[in-house]
Amino acid sequence: MGEKRCLKEHLKEHLLVGDGAMATYLYQQGVPVGLCYEELCLTRPDLIREVHRAYFEAGARFLETNTYGANRERLARYGLEGKVTRINRAAVTLAREVAGTEAFVAGAIGSILAGRVPRYDEDEYRDMYEEQATALLHAGADAILLETFLDLEELLLAVEVIRPLTEAPLIAQLALIEVGRTRDGYPLTEAFRRLKEAGVDGVGLNCRLGPAECLRSLEQAVVPEGLYLSAFPNAGRLGITDGEYRYKSSPEYFRESALRLREQGVRLIGGCCGTTPRHIRAMAEALKGLSPLPRINPEDASPEGESVSLAVQPPRKDPAITEKVRTGRTVIVEYDPPRDLDIDRFLHGAARLKEAGADAITLADNSMATARMSNMALGAILKSRGIEPLVHITCRDRNLIGQQSHLMGLWALGIDQVLVVTGDPTRIGDLPGASSVYDVSSFDLIRMVKQLNEGISFSGKPLKQRARFVVGAAFNPHVHNLEAAVRRLEKKVEAGADFVMTQPVYDPETIRRIHEATRHVGIPVFLGIMPLTGFRNALFLHNEVPGIKIAPEVMERLRRCRDKEEGRREGVAIARELVDAALEYFQGIYLITPFFHWRMTAELTRHIRERDRRHAAVGE
Repeated sequence: MGEKRCLKEHLKEHLLVGDGAMATYLYQQGVPVGLCYEELCLTRPDLIREVHRAYFEAGARFLETNTYGANRERLARYGLEGKVTRINRAAVTLAREVAGTEAFVAGAIGSILAGRVPRYDEDEYRDMYEEQATALLHAGADAILLETFLDLEELLLAVEVIRPLTEAPLIAQLALIEVGRTRDGYPLTEAFRRLKEAGVDGVGLNCRLGPAECLRSLEQAVVPEGLYLSAFPNAGRLGITDGEYRYKSSPEYFRESALRLREQGVRLIGGCCGTTPRHIRAMAEALKGLSPLPRINPEDASPEGESVSLAVQPPRKDPAITEKVRTGRTVIVEYDPPRDLDIDRFLHGAARLKEAGADAITLADNSMATARMSNMALGAILKSRGIEPLVHITCRDRNLIGQQSHLMGLWALGIDQVLVVTGDPTRIGDLPGASSVYDVSSFDLIRMVKQLNEGISFSGKPLKQRARFVVGAAFNPHVHNLEAAVRRLEKKVEAGADFVMTQPVYDPETIRRIHEATRHVGIPVFLGIMPLTGFRNALFLHNEVPGIKIAPEVMERLRRCRDKEEGRREGVAIARELVDAALEYFQGIYLITPFFHWRMTAELTRHIRERDRRHAAVGE
């Protein structure tokens, strides 16, 4: 290339071959996983320089700096947050030493969100993008390459920050989970249009998808006039071969793919995860001597799924609990799934609770982090027997893939009422070595369940049908600062919660306080009451179980009981008094069955129904 020209001017007349993967290539060269690869710019500059040289010698004339994760948040995981500027400046220097005047050096900036749940502080992200971009530009990068952004909104935020900093070319690359659509739901045509309006010079795709799916995405999209198009696909999908993670696509396949990408008007062509200097050499040889082709947009640019109309499901045969509670007394009874394979006792108790007047049986999701039978399976059996299930979903046991799969399964089974809870940590349960997942918080999961109701999957992919989940949230009133607990509850309501179920309460004054504190939230509140089985049960709950407090007078009443049977009777008597107090304030009552003693909550359910009938008779 001789004396290096401006990148934008160069792309007007030439195809440009980019480099390939950095991290996966370093791993193939023996660099262990778990290190901060960006820090190698300081600790092993010779290694990073050699990677750049390998790609340059393979034919790459667009070298990306080793700075994909060189932002303050990512570096803080390694205690390196104070070295943002040093690492980014060193990375530009290393790439420039290899590029000379023969290749362009692009300062690479990756997504900070990096695939996590899309919730972040915009001001913090602005500061981090500005810090990294400033270091790269001051070190002499020829362009800024924003890469591997799953969400258009985050990419636009980065562009908004960086565009005013420089007149150097700004290229914005999205990473798609599904062909033709960003994770946050934007068709690629819309995404490219908005990026053009934000002031970028080039748009494109990288990572996640291989050449074939990149091509399919580009074939469906409209690229605004005046934008350069780039593509840095992965070497196919990641898989396990002979016990090792590997990418499948060969250099020969990339040779052919480079020519097909050129036909789509792509002018900057490189590789992402799994690609090596051999892949880049194959593309460089295929494109040698060829000129760029003009972009020809498709006449029908609707991405797959864009024209799908959402099927409308028939209404429920019975009203949901949120509808029932607005028009009359509604009782939900919690009855835990068994810890054994025998379900006869459970089903017998559930049937008796239904006969006693329970509107729904709610099934915990491995409560107290103890392995129990699947509440999905038992919920389906109850549904088949005319008993309405309400299943709990914890954030603890499933990653996001499992959570969406679980919810889709519930929907297929006709189970559409759920309670989202955080879940007790696994270390307190019967398998303390099990992992606690917690991919998302209860706020996030509520929001994502309601996203299914909009016909959008967790990944942003449109669904052919909307769900109609009724989503409950948990509320713990047993805290030092009730106002803080209510603010937390308000956030759950903002996230989309349709109703609230409280932790069990053991004194009338707390019942009144909860009513006063929550009456403004605008959704039904089910007041939790769990009958105590005796004095030792009360001692355990009060002193060892988080979120439960028991009044001293209740403790004294149970302490005077002479045996277990008398203790259970007194426990029901105490619960009956609490029910009477709660009925003055709440239309919804949530009874929690202790230790499979369904007769206790059945008695309380009958008490509620009989009391309401007596009051109705007096009113008539």
